Amino acid sequence: MSRRPQARIDLAALLHNLQQVRAAAPNSKVLAVLKANAYGHGLLKVAEQLKDASAFGVARIDEALMLRAGGIVKPIVLLEGFFHADELPQVVASNLQVVVHHPSQVEALVAAELDSPVHVWLKMDSGMHRLGLLPEQFLQAYQQLCQSPNVIQPMRLMTHFASADELMVDSTQQQIDLFMKTVEGLAGELCLANSAGTLAWPQSHGHWIRPGLALYGVSPMEQGRAEQHQLKAVMSFSSSVIAVRDVKQGDKVGYGGTWTAPADTRLAVVAVGYGDGYPRAASNGCPVLIKGQRYPIVGRVSMDMTTVDIGNADVQIGDEVLLWGANLPVEEIAEQVQTIPYELLCNITSRVEFRYLNAES
Repeated sequence: MSRRPQARIDLAALLHNLQQVRAAAPNSKVLAVLKANAYGHGLLKVAEQLKDASAFGVARIDEALMLRAGGIVKPIVLLEGFFHADELPQVVASNLQVVVHHPSQVEALVAAELDSPVHVWLKMDSGMHRLGLLPEQFLQAYQQLCQSPNVIQPMRLMTHFASADELMVDSTQQQIDLFMKTVEGLAGELCLANSAGTLAWPQSHGHWIRPGLALYGVSPMEQGRAEQHQLKAVMSFSSSVIAVRDVKQGDKVGYGGTWTAPADTRLAVVAVGYGDGYPRAASNGCPVLIKGQRYPIVGRVSMDMTTVDIGNADVQIGDEVLLWGANLPVEEIAEQVQTIPYELLCNITSRVEFRYLNAES
């Protein structure tokens, strides 16, 4: 019997979450973000289920081409745009839409000889200071692209929030105000809100929202939990017990002996490690769930195995061990290991078996 770790992907939960973000922004169209293999959930499988989204967003052209090769015909937006002018013929051939965020992209798009024009999402830097045209560059770029036969009119206008997950920070409202002031009077649909903006900043909804993390049943808010937004976890990451053993008081466990048994106890050895994407930083105290009960990890997480202190509990070889999922939020595990849920979800490796449940035909 295989002891391979599993990621069970509940596609009914995915659709429930789409309904929840829609309910939060009922007058906005949904650009569902599927970058990074749909946040680790499986790019094509997720896209096939999100039939009711208005468009899909990916980071790079190879992700978009995978969707097209898989039969996805829905509009696809390249959130990082095109990297080189020689990608533009492929953008046209695959009917992709592009985010334009830099003057060099504006120049390349205006100068290109294309078989047909493309949809452009013109991005302004309203305070994130990562990608986007500065406000003083934005209007000039807008006018250049409005005059170009390579651009379908009207364009869509967008920005991105730096701290929408922090409700007590003023910068999100400042970003909204700056963006709205800059685009006042310009033609084109507006897109500001990521997951956090969608759930917590209704004044940012605009014509489009672009949820990512929330679709997968994870709170985008700082120290938040999915149930606070009526979201359901899509991924349940689990493995199984492959050994149960006794240890004596004073025995050291795992590489480096970083945990010493304070009393006689029993350990369950779980077939999962950082080679599967489970974080090595989860050593010593991070919880797992066995038969509905929490038990702490002890010793260092190794490449293929993790040890859990089960005391006198009735735990047997073959028992399932939940690492995160509906009853053990990935948000909590992320806090334990001082990272963010995005990283945990995206780090699941190819050694893990993916099972898709509750698909709609």
